Amino acid sequence: MASPLPPTPVGVRVRVPAKINLALKVGGRRPDGYHPLATVYHAVSLYDEVEAAWAEPDEFAVAVSGEGAAQVPLDDSNLALRAARLLARTHGPYDSLGAHLTIRKAIPVAAGLAGGSSNGAAALLACSVLWDLDVSSDGLRELAAELGSDVPFALLGGTALGSGRGEEVVPALARGTYHWVLAFGHHGLSTPAVYGRFDELTPDAGAPEVPDDLMNALRSGDPALLGAALSNDLQDAALDLQPRLRQVLEAGLEYGAVGAVVSGSGPTCAFLAANEAAAIDLTVALSADGVCREVRRVSGPVVGARVVA
Repeated sequence: MASPLPPTPVGVRVRVPAKINLALKVGGRRPDGYHPLATVYHAVSLYDEVEAAWAEPDEFAVAVSGEGAAQVPLDDSNLALRAARLLARTHGPYDSLGAHLTIRKAIPVAAGLAGGSSNGAAALLACSVLWDLDVSSDGLRELAAELGSDVPFALLGGTALGSGRGEEVVPALARGTYHWVLAFGHHGLSTPAVYGRFDELTPDAGAPEVPDDLMNALRSGDPALLGAALSNDLQDAALDLQPRLRQVLEAGLEYGAVGAVVSGSGPTCAFLAANEAAAIDLTVALSADGVCREVRRVSGPVVGARVVA
């Protein structure tokens, strides 16, 4: 079969947000090695961009620049490459499709912000548009679930409930815009290592459930209520592996945050501010303190992966 001709030499560029977990409740390890989760995802305005351009049939390659680029693999363990291959194989013809992917990162690597998962989601969307495939949003989310637990949410965005191992997502009833300050760690944390330490610390973990007080806070739109309800069952494991994160959390609360939580498997600490002005003050204070590698001010919720001009 002849290769389809690209409609334009210009690639398709997709912007995709980071996530934080407002609540992350974790059950005991399942026989398949995964943990059952009950979580509330929240997409925030820290973005990676993935551009997909035409390549020769069955040619897939990736280049990475920006935050933590040297830590991102360029082989088939790269989630964006895996996403492009999976999409071509599932909705092909595979032997007529190829893609060169360019990832521009602002989301730190191994930071509990789903940077790799967001890149996988962005590659799915970018390649589906580039190749003009007849695949629905539901079809993309099904492929996303095959790639990883956080990938479907990166497509959806907003604020959403996650269940299963995190891949089953539905929008949550939530009001308001929230202002966050993210404190990036000096060193990344391995997600498997954090879950392994969780298993050691919590051998009798039960069935996870999202706390009612968090859902009530989201419906109210009150930052103070939401800040008081933030929770993460993996936080103790992350703090055990990186004890200095306690100092980061304490500093953010001392400087006026209404809530603080380690995001996902860490080590990023997410601080909720009462309003935009308070977030600016908190950003300045944490930056001057030097307790973390870098500080970024973001807001949420924002939409998931989207094609940009």
